[in-house]
Amino acid sequence: MLKIGNRLAAVAMFSLLALGLSARPALCASPGDTITQANAASVQSLVSPGTYYAVTHGMEMHIVAPGRIEWPPPYREATEKYSSQVRLSADHRTVEGYVAGQPFPLLDTNDADVATKIMWNSAFRPIATDDADLRYFECQVVNFNPGHPQVQLLNSLIGHFAGYSQIGRTEVEPLPTDPDFKTSGIWLRGAAYPIIQPAEERGTGGLRFRYWDPMRADDTWAYLPQERRIRRVNEVILSSSPGLNTWDADHAGGFGAKLQEYNFKFVGERDMLGCVNAARSPAQPCPTDGGATSCPDNWEMRHQYIVEVTPRPERITGVLQSKTIVYIDGEGWFNPYVDSYDRKGELWKTQIYLLTYRDRPVPDAKVAVYPFKRQFVIAASSIDVQSGLTTTCYLPSPNSPERECWYINMGAVDREFFTPEAMARAGH
Repeated sequence: MLKIGNRLAAVAMFSLLALGLSARPALCASPGDTITQANAASVQSLVSPGTYYAVTHGMEMHIVAPGRIEWPPPYREATEKYSSQVRLSADHRTVEGYVAGQPFPLLDTNDADVATKIMWNSAFRPIATDDADLRYFECQVVNFNPGHPQVQLLNSLIGHFAGYSQIGRTEVEPLPTDPDFKTSGIWLRGAAYPIIQPAEERGTGGLRFRYWDPMRADDTWAYLPQERRIRRVNEVILSSSPGLNTWDADHAGGFGAKLQEYNFKFVGERDMLGCVNAARSPAQPCPTDGGATSCPDNWEMRHQYIVEVTPRPERITGVLQSKTIVYIDGEGWFNPYVDSYDRKGELWKTQIYLLTYRDRPVPDAKVAVYPFKRQFVIAASSIDVQSGLTTTCYLPSPNSPERECWYINMGAVDREFFTPEAMARAGH
C-alpha cells in the first residue's frame, strides 16, 4: 500500500495546473553586482526567507537593471473590455461577471478585499490563458552541496505537462469561453502524462479538473500502468510530496490550490528581487550549490505584492502547510518565489521560479514562435529548507530531444487530451 500511495502522490504532484517579514539588512544590491554566499546578506531584505536560504547555500544571482514586462496584446485588450463588469461575490470568495483578461486591474491596498483580488488576478495571469503543453518536463532531485559536483538522487521526465482553460480564453478558438463550460462547469483541466522515467513509474499519469462552483472540490485521477487501472486521488494528497520529490501539486506553479478553500491576508507591497528575464534558455544546473538549483542568472528589482494564505478549516482539512506566503510580480502576475510553513509554523519549503521574456522559449525555436513577447518559466526549484533536499525542474530540459518545450496558446492540446481514457492509452 505504501508503494501505491507514493505513486498516487507522485501523480498528484505532476497533475497540477498549467496548476511575516522580520527586520533585515538594508538594500545593498545594484546592477552589475554578483550575489554569492559571501555577500548573501546584502539581499536578505530583498528576497523571501526561503530564497535567502538558497543564496546562502550557493545559488548565485547576477543583478541587472529592471525592465518592463508587457502583457500579450489579446490579454490586455480583454482586460480593457471586460474588467469593469467583474466583482467579488457577496461572500467575498468568488469572482462574478468574469469573461477574460485580468479581473481586477485597479487595486487599492486599503481595500479590505485586496488580498483576495490579488490572488484572483494571479489565477488569471497572462502567461497562458487558453492552453499550454510543456513537453519533456525534466526534474532533478539533488541535495545542496556548495562547491561540489552535482549528485542526482532522482531524475524524472514526463512527456506532457499540460493545461486547458475553458474560460478567460484570449487567443485560440473557442473565444472567450469553451461551450463545454456551461454544461460541465469545468474551469481548468490539467494533465501530466505519461511519466517516461524513472523506469518503475513509466506510463503513470495524472489528471485534474477544477470546477467554477466554489463548493465543488477538484477531481483528480491517477493512472497506474502496473495495475492497468485509473484511481481517484484524494484532494488532501495534493498538498503532500511523494518520496524524494519536494514538489506538491498545490504549491507548484505558484499557489495552485482551489482559492475558495483558503483565506487571504494582505501582508504588503514592496520592491524585491525576481528573475523575470533570464539570459539563458535552456537553464542549466547551478555550479556553485552542487547543482541543486539553476544559476547564475539575471535578477532585477520588481514591485511585488505579498499575501498570506491559510486553509479554511470548514472547507479543507489535513493540509500539511499551516500557511503559505505568496509573492506576486505586479506586472507579470507570476510568482518569483513562494514560501510555505509547516504545522509548527516553521519555514518548510520554498519554490523559486526563473522566467524569461521573449518571443520564443529558446533562440533556435522553429514552431513555438509568437508575434509578441511573452513570459516562459525556464526553471523552477522546490527546496525543503529543513533538509536541504531540492527538486529543480527544467523547461526545456537541457538533456531532452525536445528543444522548444513550451507551446502556449497554440491549440497544441484540446479537451480530448484531458480525459482518463486518453491518459490510460498513453500509459500502455
